[in-house]
Amino acid sequence: MRLTVFWERMTQRLGPAYVDSFARDHVMSELGGRTVHQALDQGVSAKEVWSAVCRSLDLRD
Repeated sequence: MRLTVFWERMTQRLGPAYVDSFARDHVMSELGGRTVHQALDQGVSAKEVWSAVCRSLDLRD
């Protein structure tokens, strides 16, 4: 999954007002205790991060 697609999905599901705050501040056990930004910066694929977000928030992919 390309990062542009990832961020489009994040914005669609979380809304433009909340997406950055969630990605910056929400620490997820599914990502090894990292935030979305930290996981992406450390080389976790966008697809893996998206799957973790979906599980964390009980979203359908």
